[in-house]
Amino acid sequence: MTSELAPTLDTARIAAPSHDRLLIIDFGSQVTQLIARRLRELHVYCEIHPFNAVTPEFIRAFAPKAVILSGGPASVFAEGAPLPPREVFDLGVPVLGICYGQQAMMHMLGGKVESGHGTAEFGRAYVTPGDEKLDLLQGWFLDGREEVWMSHGDHVSRLAPGFQVYGTSPNAPFAITADPSRHFYAVQFHPEVHHTPNGRTIYHNFLKLAGFKGDWTMAGYREEATRKIREQVGNSKVICGLSGGVDSSVAAVLIHEAIGDQLTCVFVDHGLLRKGEAEQVVSMFRDHYNIPLIHADESERFLTALEGLDDPEAKRKTIGRLFIDVFQEHAREVGGAEFLAQGTLYPDVIESVSFSGGPSVTIKSHHNVGGLPEKMGLKLVEPLRELFKDEVRDLGRELGLPESFIRRHPFPGPGLAIRCPGAITREKLAILREADAVYIDQIRRHGLYDEIWQAFAAILPMRTVGVMGDGRTYDYALALRAVTSVDGMTADYYPFTHEFLSETATRIINEVRGVNRVFYDCTSKPPGTIELE
Repeated sequence: MTSELAPTLDTARIAAPSHDRLLIIDFGSQVTQLIARRLRELHVYCEIHPFNAVTPEFIRAFAPKAVILSGGPASVFAEGAPLPPREVFDLGVPVLGICYGQQAMMHMLGGKVESGHGTAEFGRAYVTPGDEKLDLLQGWFLDGREEVWMSHGDHVSRLAPGFQVYGTSPNAPFAITADPSRHFYAVQFHPEVHHTPNGRTIYHNFLKLAGFKGDWTMAGYREEATRKIREQVGNSKVICGLSGGVDSSVAAVLIHEAIGDQLTCVFVDHGLLRKGEAEQVVSMFRDHYNIPLIHADESERFLTALEGLDDPEAKRKTIGRLFIDVFQEHAREVGGAEFLAQGTLYPDVIESVSFSGGPSVTIKSHHNVGGLPEKMGLKLVEPLRELFKDEVRDLGRELGLPESFIRRHPFPGPGLAIRCPGAITREKLAILREADAVYIDQIRRHGLYDEIWQAFAAILPMRTVGVMGDGRTYDYALALRAVTSVDGMTADYYPFTHEFLSETATRIINEVRGVNRVFYDCTSKPPGTIELE
């Protein structure tokens, strides 16, 4: 765990927790983050840690009030199978095993897990209740059975001593099991996914059984984070790379509330922003919040370097390199700054840790200020690193940020450069900026903006023949993209009506010179990514 963002055993912080803590031990499930999100929605503070980082020392320092064992792709009887420390079952706190977590629990406590023909179950399934009642299942089986989402190749074939069965499915005879006397509970399905409609009730009941007070709120976090920032920074100066997005905006306002004019924001305009975006950002922070702000208009420098580049990675690396150079130059204007503020979120922290300890495939280079702290000799201030995106939005509301900023769709650091596949030119960027503005205006007019996670236009690296009036045109084709998502990890395309798409295409072609054809991208993630590059 050499990443700067990797969670480490901060004994001082863990030893005196300000909230009841729940520990999620991760065994590599693709949906472990969803468990944490469900618990945060229920106002309970939790942290995800990979199984190989959860040592007995860590458990003692973390002092969890309850533990959840996540799902995962392994088999418990495979050589080197990931397992939790046995100390988890000696804590005297409630433990909930989910899918692989159930199998690991049974395997370690004296049960049996099998694989082979007839044991697998993927997708929708229905669980029916056992003969005994269980507090964990209050509010379940009101209609006789519950729809759940299964994703397992192995299953439990013999219960560990002390456990009973409380629910079954066609291919999981022990779909719900428990040893109530020891407060051990286990389910073969995934309550955290929306395909298990009543899954939230399982988590609510588990937290109630564990005695959580539900004291995790953004009002409380605001007060706590403000105090921590003051303690960390003291009288030192802080610089913040401001993009105008939700994360950096909320971080800046929170830090300014804590230390006032010790904070200076640096807003680098690389010439790849949306229409009117630079003016909006500067107006809000310089005029509305009166936060010291350096507006670095470096558009000519970036666009000159990007002229003609068509490889996506080359674009991202060029922008990242220039951003670091430009930010460093303007940060010197502050003089004597000792800290750099970043809008790092909890998903960034989680994803910086390799579950297996091995290398992962780089799909895209991420544009940020990585490398700056070491290069400039700065220490990091990351007040949002314990929060998910929706929590950041709630904190923004708590801080009084305008709703128009809080609800903004995500916008990538490289900006319009990665929405311009192929060679970048000033002409294409100008066309794209106008077309994107029309598209977003259409979405707002139809009241769809808040239903969509992210929407944007992209100008394609091709021209097509068209006819306008009596004349021939040879102009660019445009792709429209809109997706729904929870956290950007996966996404589905938004199902616009044909009427909306027809109206939007007509407006763009009529109002934006240089476009004569419009497509709608209906690819989900995976297999595609949200952005085109």
